[in-house]
Amino acid sequence: MSRKMLEGKVAVVTGAGRGIGRAIALVMAENGAQIVVNDVGAAVTGEGQDASPAQQVVAEIEAAHGQGAAIANTDSVAEWEAAQRIVAAAIDRYGKLDIVVNNAGILRDRMFHYMSPEEFDAVIKVHLYGAFHVSRAAIPHFRRQESGAFVHMTSTSGLIGSIGQANYAAAKLGIAGLSRSIAMDMQRYHIRSNCIGPHAFSRMIETVPGQSEEQMAARAAKTRPDQVAQLAAFLASDAAAGISGQILGARGNEMYLYSQPRPIRTMHSGDGWTVEKLAERLLPAWQSSLTPLERTRNVYSWDAI
Repeated sequence: MSRKMLEGKVAVVTGAGRGIGRAIALVMAENGAQIVVNDVGAAVTGEGQDASPAQQVVAEIEAAHGQGAAIANTDSVAEWEAAQRIVAAAIDRYGKLDIVVNNAGILRDRMFHYMSPEEFDAVIKVHLYGAFHVSRAAIPHFRRQESGAFVHMTSTSGLIGSIGQANYAAAKLGIAGLSRSIAMDMQRYHIRSNCIGPHAFSRMIETVPGQSEEQMAARAAKTRPDQVAQLAAFLASDAAAGISGQILGARGNEMYLYSQPRPIRTMHSGDGWTVEKLAERLLPAWQSSLTPLERTRNVYSWDAI
């Protein structure tokens, strides 16, 4: 029998009690990893706490792969000390840590002109600070062993654009920058960091403004959390040793590699620029190259299969 892709690895998966996080935990366990299933069990907006989602996923993993294949953790990624405890849970139980999947998230959707500082802050704390907290807690262990893999969840809301999600989009685009910086800083320690922009139906998708019940049902039928999970497990494996600092996507049975911002047009003025010259020369030359205000559904105009 061939060796499993993640055999001997230990993974922390945050937000693993439901949805994509649960799928990632199950697929990584199926591929041989021992899992810390982290989830506070909160509502999609972040309120409340319930240990049962994490415990249920642990029970599923242990039923399939044996006692001790997973443990539950209900600490919040939004808090620095709690993130330390998440990582410590892996070290204390399994003696090491090889993989961190930053998947935990909440939503506080609101049109920008109505968004409160509290709604902005809450989402940034869980997504962006959460990814920083858990990654920063793990990095001393990764450096000592000179190996490790981060998989962060970004979103097309940040990469492309979305309506009514300025807080979420800012956090998710921030995660892409965080991942790129981790990849560059940690390259000499053979530590990798990548992002996934998933297309999968979840509790969060249900809150996106402007969707009818029929649209949500159609989207649910075409999305594949299991394929996002397969991609996450691959990126965490030694088979992906040559991939770092990248943004990938999974949509149905399709996989994507996203471009990252680079200059696409240049214009030189030997005697410098004025406001008038910019208006006269730059705008007419660049008009056709400006990125339109598109939403994800405009960019992905074809159906996923």
